[in-house]
Amino acid sequence: MKNILLFFLFISTFASAQMPNISTVWLNNSMPYTGTIGDQKEVMKIMVEISEQNRKNDQEYFISGYSVVENTNSKFEGKLKITKYKNGKKRSSIFGEYEFAEEPKGKHSGILKGNFIYTFMWNAKTQKIQQQYIQFIGDWASYDGTLTYKTNWKN
Repeated sequence: MKNILLFFLFISTFASAQMPNISTVWLNNSMPYTGTIGDQKEVMKIMVEISEQNRKNDQEYFISGYSVVENTNSKFEGKLKITKYKNGKKRSSIFGEYEFAEEPKGKHSGILKGNFIYTFMWNAKTQKIQQQYIQFIGDWASYDGTLTYKTNWKN
């Protein structure tokens, strides 16, 4: 009977385990992500201003901010969803999907959608993350469906 009780206690610990709140990671130390959009590799900047972990699903984060391409500045909001976590001795990675909807302001507003990878090294001595790298690879599509471009941006 004791063994069964210990077994259920052990299982319940894993069932109630929660993903740590890493919402500050997506803020990128208040610095914009930079990258490119389209075949012409136009410069694109993404600034995340708000990042909150979903209380009902700890694998999701609600994100809002703005994007800048040339002189077009668009506010957006959406979510990141963690789909896989790979723990390594020195380097760990988190994989996921994102979808951000820009506010509809004409032909040059739409949806940013794709995958991301967050790679970091854990310093066991200081108990802190070091050398973090975040990359978003995906597409941007206009709301009217006439424009689609490849995007790639990172911290």
